[in-house]
Amino acid sequence: MIKNEKIKASEVHVTGIQGEDLGVMSTKEALLLAKQLKVDLVCTSLMSSPPPCKLIGAGQAKQEAMQEKQQARKLEQAPKIKELRLTPHIEDHDLDTKRQQAARILQGGDAVQLVVKISDKEGTQAKALLEGLIKDLSAYGRKQTGIQLSGKQASVQLNPL
Repeated sequence: MIKNEKIKASEVHVTGIQGEDLGVMSTKEALLLAKQLKVDLVCTSLMSSPPPCKLIGAGQAKQEAMQEKQQARKLEQAPKIKELRLTPHIEDHDLDTKRQQAARILQGGDAVQLVVKISDKEGTQAKALLEGLIKDLSAYGRKQTGIQLSGKQASVQLNPL
């Protein structure tokens, strides 16, 4: 982010404090306007000609730069996979709680591994339970693979949208 006197372009396209378009003007005029309003002139992109600039309060420019860094760092990190364990004979209230937990995790940007512990002939119940959860959580995430039945458990992974 380039601010004030460090902007080398001869002309800039200026946006006001409330987002109003002030048009194209020389960099000197824009800097004078910024000084009169006691704000900073911040260049948002160097890829166009004339470069777009905004009039921003001094503290706000630093805050926006920090938020951009945090967003970049968040996108850089791989999503974690959080596991939620269930049983085929789960009570309705407990199922609602697990559904809310899964939705919260998916909204936070992490993946959810839903695992149902099964024994004997509970495979069809477990599959039905997972299908219901996938349907309920479709607003928050989509399944990565199909439902996998293996030995003593059935599982499916949901990734955030």
